[in-house]
Amino acid sequence: MRLRYKAATKDGKITQGLLEAKDITSAAAYLRGKELLPISITEVENQLSNYIPFLNRVKTQDLIIFTRQMSSMLSSGLTLLRALEILKEQIENAAMTEVVTAIINDVSEGRTFSQAMQKHPKVFSPIYVSIIQAGESSGLLDRVLLRLADNLEKEAKLKSTIRGALMYPVIVIVLMIVVMVVMMVFVIPQLTVLYSNLNIELPLPTQILLGMSKGFAFLWPVILVGAVLGYIGYHKWAATVGGRLIIDNLILKLPIFGELIKKTILAEFSRTFGLLVGTGTLVVEALNETANIAGNVHYKNAILAVSNQVEKGVSVGQSMSYSPLFPQLLVQLVKIGEQTGKMDENLQKASEYFEREVDQTVKTLTTAMEPFIMVILGIGVAFLIISVITPIYSLISNIQ
Repeated sequence: MRLRYKAATKDGKITQGLLEAKDITSAAAYLRGKELLPISITEVENQLSNYIPFLNRVKTQDLIIFTRQMSSMLSSGLTLLRALEILKEQIENAAMTEVVTAIINDVSEGRTFSQAMQKHPKVFSPIYVSIIQAGESSGLLDRVLLRLADNLEKEAKLKSTIRGALMYPVIVIVLMIVVMVVMMVFVIPQLTVLYSNLNIELPLPTQILLGMSKGFAFLWPVILVGAVLGYIGYHKWAATVGGRLIIDNLILKLPIFGELIKKTILAEFSRTFGLLVGTGTLVVEALNETANIAGNVHYKNAILAVSNQVEKGVSVGQSMSYSPLFPQLLVQLVKIGEQTGKMDENLQKASEYFEREVDQTVKTLTTAMEPFIMVILGIGVAFLIISVITPIYSLISNIQ
């Protein structure tokens, strides 16, 4: 059972946290074994956050702060356990506090830092754990944590850049849909009654608008059910191997967005692969782990194919040259890195290059989309105005 405890240390300081135990008696015995005087031990009750995941989760920024602060404290000479205990008191996120408390308990019982992290796959990815394992083996855990924090920050910045570019068009599209639904459900039916009482001949745009409103009024349950079934069917199809291959292939071929996605994947691949190689991970193992974060099945297969070739004795650069998914710039940088023994540094340069390309593409895309969206909005508004005003204008002209 999960228990929340509050205890006092030898010097009178109050500490609290979470632990797993069979019962309260076992928990109290465990705390006394750690030279802590139990003050209160209570069972953790089911909370709303347990049912709504986003209320109780560790954010990327929490992980970045944790990684960087751990690096700073270890480099200053603190022991791992002491650094974790200090950090636990500074963390504001309750979910992260629980994770750190569990890690402290595991490390106290003799497990390694990486072994304790493996119990929390939703917070620490397999690559994160592998890098920590490499740092423990080399005795350079503080430096590895620093590089890992830099890597996480670059990854977060890249995702934020892409989200920022897509936010504007998504908001506009959502608002357009909301306005259309409101018009079809509330406004247009009132106009239909008005126009039918006036007994005037309606122009074609008005007839189209009224027909759409009537169709939506009768068919909205069918449209809603169809949308839900289509969504479920799409996800089931996308979960199949064939469906995923087709979808990911279409994504890479999208105009403008396809290139943006390719550059994003290449930036992530170069940075993560370089980090793993730089921390002493075997090349084949590093490729296999990097393949799992590609985010696109075609790139995943291409990276795994490179791994298979490397396992047979072919160089990384030569293996990458066999696939059209890897640009020549990246292939040449990897080949030079293999020859000079600085592949991790060259991969880092490649990731920085692709990140700049993503930034430039996002700026170009944002600039190009604004006038396009304005034109679409203008056409929609003009159609509504013409459809609504024209019959009224015709009626006034007839009266005069």
